[in-house]
Amino acid sequence: MHALVALLAASLSSSAGGSSPAPAPRPEWTALARGVDYRTFVLEPGATAPGTLHVVRIDTAAARLALGLASQDKRGKRTTRQWCADLGAVAVINAGMFQRDGVSNVGRLVNGDHVNQRAWNDYRSALAFGSSDPKAAPARLLDLDGGRDAAAPYRSVVQNLRLIKAPGQSVWKTTGRAWSEAAVAQDDAGHILFLFSRAGYEMTTWTKLVLALPLHVTSAMHVEGGPEASLSLCTAAPALHLAGSFETGFNANDANPAQWPIPNVLAVLPPR
Repeated sequence: MHALVALLAASLSSSAGGSSPAPAPRPEWTALARGVDYRTFVLEPGATAPGTLHVVRIDTAAARLALGLASQDKRGKRTTRQWCADLGAVAVINAGMFQRDGVSNVGRLVNGDHVNQRAWNDYRSALAFGSSDPKAAPARLLDLDGGRDAAAPYRSVVQNLRLIKAPGQSVWKTTGRAWSEAAVAQDDAGHILFLFSRAGYEMTTWTKLVLALPLHVTSAMHVEGGPEASLSLCTAAPALHLAGSFETGFNANDANPAQWPIPNVLAVLPPR
């Protein structure tokens, strides 16, 4: 645990969710739980102010994915730090952007028998897990170009904007807008990845930088940007609670000090 303590003590955000100088990225993975590892990467080596990418890598054959939904537990929006305690999670990230009602996901979102947002939209990525078919992968990040049948065996599905199409093709179109980013990805070994960067990037740049890293990312979807982008490492010692800040046209600065409450989160739980 000593390596983890040293790593997290110098973290980008304090346990209260505020910002502090970014840590020096570490060249190794640190275990948070069985099947859950964490490390950081420099997004632009040699740049004057390089961004730091925080990565949680999840072996879904060992650790469990879960959704936390305010529409399901009726307890309102919470920061990912608060969701950590409520879910007993190892790590928590945004599940997706939400609509003006403050609760409903922008794309389809179902969790077992609970329906947060029934309708599919034209977004091209969906994370599916909790399969009723023992032969199916425990979790998959799906490209929806060919339809939605691949999601049918899974009890939990969340649909979001696609960033990277399998097998590793950046598909985001240049918009001139940049933001802090929270994303969910899959690598070529089938691991699910939680990705977070506080530094504001235009997404065509961000996806190219991520694909250049030795993460072997094959697909990725956007789950939130700007001040609401969040990632918490709940069981680390000390815990790490990261907050986004920059968003073109909304909060074009790096001054946001703390996580914002959000209604829907994706968590990784300890193995049973």
